[in-house]
Amino acid sequence: MFCQLFGYTKQAYFKQRKTLEDTALKERLILDHILQIRRQMPRLGGRKLYYLTKPLLQVHSIKYGRDKLFELLGREGLLIKKRRKYTKTTNSQHWMRKYPNLIKEVIPSRPEQIWVADITYVSGDNGHNYLHLITDAYSKQIMGYELCPNLEANSTLKALDMAINRRKYPERTLIHHSDRGLQYCSKLYTDILKGNHIQISMTENGDPYENAVAERLNGILKDEFDLGDLPGEMQDIRDQTRQSINIYNHMRPHLSCEMLTPVQMHAQDKVKIKTWRNEKASNNLVIT
Repeated sequence: MFCQLFGYTKQAYFKQRKTLEDTALKERLILDHILQIRRQMPRLGGRKLYYLTKPLLQVHSIKYGRDKLFELLGREGLLIKKRRKYTKTTNSQHWMRKYPNLIKEVIPSRPEQIWVADITYVSGDNGHNYLHLITDAYSKQIMGYELCPNLEANSTLKALDMAINRRKYPERTLIHHSDRGLQYCSKLYTDILKGNHIQISMTENGDPYENAVAERLNGILKDEFDLGDLPGEMQDIRDQTRQSINIYNHMRPHLSCEMLTPVQMHAQDKVKIKTWRNEKASNNLVIT
């Protein structure tokens, strides 16, 4: 009766009903997959989610474009808003020797060509903590890290020792790039770099774009992995940090690396990284 009233055949009604049911089933499958990814990478962006969902779509022969996925994420309240929170961890007002910037306009073309080092703030129930990081600029792989409640040079050295021990290509020429913080300028730190035949490079103007890869990594760990504010005591925070870095290295694809994970990118040197030039960055290259 209702089909006749609205001018539809029963066949058209049941066909549309089946289409809606099929669509709902496919979207439930996609959402379950996305929620599984978000359990490990809670704030991963939409483009990377779409990339990681593509294999599922292909296996089930589901045609679902990126814009359509964004609409689904919006309806389900799963779109991520960027968070901005900065804490200064650099003290460059000291008497120790500072080194020139050796990587201006240099685009890394292989792993272990340039390492970038930085320290980022992590808060917990125990108060202030600091994550000391060393990252490969080409592959974006975190090579070394140390989480501790202080900014002492000894903690920064632990991250460097881990990175040196994890080198895959120790015979290659390597540059270590950092800001001019006293941890990186200390004689103890620079002597270890020199002893391992690693060249020393530092920012010159205090511009974050001079250490763009390190700044970008800090944003990813805080924005996507919630490392900026972790609950629990020190051991809990250490465990969560270790797990997040492991997931980041082995599972998170990067747009600049043709969607390879850092570990995949670090295992080869054929892929050219993509860069974006930011006009406000005083002609520095921004690698994301």
